[in-house]
Amino acid sequence: MRYTDIKEAVQNIQSGDRIFFQGAAMTPVLLINALCERYKELEQVEICQAHTEGNARYTQAPYNKSFKVNSFFVGSNIRSSVNGSNGDYMPIFLSEIHHLFRQDILPLDAAFIQVSEPDAHGYCSLGTSVDITLPAVEKAKRIIAQVNPNIPRTHGDGIIHSSKIDIAVHCDVKMKVTETNPLSETEKQIGKNVANLIDNGATLQMGIGNIPNAVLANLRDHKGLGIHTEMFSDGILPLVQKGVITGEHKIVKHGKIVTCFAIGSQELYDFVDDNPIVHFKEAAYTNDTAIIRRNPKVTAINSAIEIDLTGQVCADTIGGRQYSGVGGQMDFIRGASLSKGGKPIFAMTSTTAKGISKITPFLNQGAGVTTTRAHVHYVVTEYGVANLFGKNLKQRAKALIDIAHPDFREQLSEDAFKRFGGLQF
Repeated sequence: MRYTDIKEAVQNIQSGDRIFFQGAAMTPVLLINALCERYKELEQVEICQAHTEGNARYTQAPYNKSFKVNSFFVGSNIRSSVNGSNGDYMPIFLSEIHHLFRQDILPLDAAFIQVSEPDAHGYCSLGTSVDITLPAVEKAKRIIAQVNPNIPRTHGDGIIHSSKIDIAVHCDVKMKVTETNPLSETEKQIGKNVANLIDNGATLQMGIGNIPNAVLANLRDHKGLGIHTEMFSDGILPLVQKGVITGEHKIVKHGKIVTCFAIGSQELYDFVDDNPIVHFKEAAYTNDTAIIRRNPKVTAINSAIEIDLTGQVCADTIGGRQYSGVGGQMDFIRGASLSKGGKPIFAMTSTTAKGISKITPFLNQGAGVTTTRAHVHYVVTEYGVANLFGKNLKQRAKALIDIAHPDFREQLSEDAFKRFGGLQF
């Protein structure tokens, strides 16, 4: 590993290169911004990434004349670019992204990463973002790293020997922290409704945000819960401290919290630092359906933008506009449904912030089907729980209308009657 200054570190990038950016709290913002300063010298540099933090300067004028985004997920910082002329989105399961690198479908010229300082044996940690970073650093021709003493040393597979890093820049910057917002009464009710579906001894998968936090806040009287998830945040910390999350019933990584990335508060980063009960694995492992299903009572809690009356879920587009990405939703929904005693759950408010029903007769024109109707079991809103498994189309429509916002139930019933020729009770 050769240390240099930030400007020299990005001189290795040439026009036409394809570069991977590590994401989430580990986004190497200093390297990215230094690269952007070279925009007048570069052309057609392709950026491959999932979700990054920061303002994504490479998507903004004048830098976007030189950089093009080819993203596996869409966050707010690149949404305009992906839906415009300077970027694009690749629909792909998180569990399969590693194939793009390992099979040289997307050969990488360089990987920009952020790591901990080397230990006594020369090993650095990939910190809280192992996900698709591990296969990227395995295959990239050049590895350029921010070496940061604030990065937690995490257990699991996210280690890289300093000899594998071609160029390093020392920095001392705090990790990206996210703040939680107060729960609304609607979110609290959804949390209660979901929590009532979760059994003692279940293995949980959930993301970040108010609804997952609302669910976790209602699990303090549960026992023997485990975590095998794509990611987690601060919501699990009180449950670990109280002895609710023990992992004692898990088959895969018994007693361990398994994830591929994490983002949250400094308290969270302190929790995962050198903590042997937390194992950071690559997404090819955490999101492998064959691995997920081995755990008991896998309960996967995911979100939706809209659900039609047959149960089709759109979770990544608003009409024809790309909003987020396929991510790991299908990986865990299927894994949960195949797990003994498992429960795949979709939890959402009944309406959007603008008061539009999320339960709709048809998905909006241009919307993508993220999860098929055949995969959907439980749908939860603040008005209750609909279990669609084993129900025909008319029964599904009736169950979903029953948990829709009351202001829309009459119209939804009329729409269902027109579509299905009556409802079966």
